[in-house]
Amino acid sequence: MERSQKVITNFSTAAVKLSAALIASALIAVSAHAGTALVGGRLIDGFGHAPIANSVILVEDGVIQEVGTVGTLDVPEDYEVVSTEGMDVLPGLWENHAHLMLNGHADYSHWHPTYKDRLASEIMPSSAVQLLLAGITSARDLGAPLEASISVKTRIESGEIPGPRLFVSGPFIQHGAYPNTEFYRWGVDSVADGRRKVKKLADAGVDIIKLIDQDNMTLEEAQAVVDEAHKHGLKVVAHSHRPNEVRRGLEIGVDNFEHTGLTTAPEYPADVIEMLRERTATGRIAGGPLFWTPTVEGLWNYDQTVANPEKLDSECWHRGLEPSTIADIKASIQEPGQLAYTQLTPLRKPTLKRKFQQLRDAGVVMLVGTDSGIPMKFHCQSTWNEMDVWVNVMGVDPMSTIRAATYWGAVMMGVSDKVGTVSAGKYADIIAVKGDVLRHINLLSRVDFVMKNGVVYKQDGVAVESAL
Repeated sequence: MERSQKVITNFSTAAVKLSAALIASALIAVSAHAGTALVGGRLIDGFGHAPIANSVILVEDGVIQEVGTVGTLDVPEDYEVVSTEGMDVLPGLWENHAHLMLNGHADYSHWHPTYKDRLASEIMPSSAVQLLLAGITSARDLGAPLEASISVKTRIESGEIPGPRLFVSGPFIQHGAYPNTEFYRWGVDSVADGRRKVKKLADAGVDIIKLIDQDNMTLEEAQAVVDEAHKHGLKVVAHSHRPNEVRRGLEIGVDNFEHTGLTTAPEYPADVIEMLRERTATGRIAGGPLFWTPTVEGLWNYDQTVANPEKLDSECWHRGLEPSTIADIKASIQEPGQLAYTQLTPLRKPTLKRKFQQLRDAGVVMLVGTDSGIPMKFHCQSTWNEMDVWVNVMGVDPMSTIRAATYWGAVMMGVSDKVGTVSAGKYADIIAVKGDVLRHINLLSRVDFVMKNGVVYKQDGVAVESAL
């Protein structure tokens, strides 16, 4: 009896000790992860004013709680401290014109039928993680099959797969789908059909409507597309390849034009520029700023890529892709100067500075976007290359370029209360680079730190595999 009582007593004591140890461990774990403090770096917060030296950013539950400096804001004892000393800290970047269904392959007639059934499982998730590791925490995916688009967007939101905050358009809306592209392009043949297809996209959960060839539609059809989109609270982005696309787009109330034109014309026609000036003069009365995503980098850098194609050998674009897919893409770009896709590009390059300046002078609000995913434009490289061309070729100051890649994208999509700046109450989408990005914008080619929603995905220039 005494022996049994002793065993019971010892067991009870051990249980109590074990419970206490478990509780202590749990409390330590909770306290260790109460929040994160980014301490010491120079903060470029996205608002466009002077950077904040020796910044402190307190993050808890994926949200920025407070922003201050080492001298004004204390770090709670239960916060994990991440040093950003010697770094510039910025809002996570926006890629405002990406194609996640593409990964740089040069032959669409081969790519589409070969990979159509692997978009949601392989291709688009790989594009998403490549963007994220390049410091892109928000991206607009402008043109892909509806089911795959919603699947990838939903899985990123749930945390099933890593990627930027995704704003998707689903299929292009246009007058008529090009042959063999019907799975991601929807033609419109009447006013009722235009409204029906936009409603279908809205009901499925897209964030934006992508309109092209609007000058080939009747005015009534194109207007119906825009009106139906706005009825559902969706912005409309539209191609601006031809002057008539711009004229029609302005007439029907497009919110954001894309590209600087596919032609070799040296400048935009005078009447188009006058129409743009009239639209930008109305501002809020017309529903807010008129946005434009010029996508110039691929055109400007093409001849340099042909002369030195070494960047195509970077393995950053391999992540998430099957070995056979990587080999297929490599084979398609072996002769970068001989691709049918780019034969007109050298004739377009001389027009870019003039057109870019015309748009700036007309008062449009420019967004950084790249057409990322098209031949030889990889998701891990495109955005910083675009920003570099803006600063070092087009003469845009670095602060304005950073705002065009952070703040203005959030404004255009109506989410500036949640993202786009590093400020209290916003989601903790934050990146950092070693050095002075306002002097050397191409430091963004090697983003050292990536946080999205409070989760660190890259630190000291290395992917955090446990988070991915």
